Amino acid sequence: MKSKKPVLFPKHKQIMEILGENIKLARKRRGLTILQMAERANVNRNTITSIEKGSHNVSIGAYFNVLRTMNLQDDFLKLAEDDEFGRKLQDIKLLVGLKGTSKLKTK
Repeated sequence: MKSKKPVLFPKHKQIMEILGENIKLARKRRGLTILQMAERANVNRNTITSIEKGSHNVSIGAYFNVLRTMNLQDDFLKLAEDDEFGRKLQDIKLLVGLKGTSKLKTK
């Protein structure tokens, strides 16, 4: 069975490109070459180039290792941290559940 390739819309590709650019700038600020980064992150130098271009075909683990190498691993904890939409959905379900219950009997 063939696996499907992920498809990103232009707006989402732009987000990945910005992420790649941010990673590239962080590497350069630290004075690291692509080869040094690849060795420290235990990935291929082509992977570093792909990450810095914002490729969506690179594993999330490779992105993590690159960030870890620059001591930016805590940035991963910020991903999906503020799930405002999910909380609203949860609140709606809770409210609907309360409306669907019978009135509480009091003594």
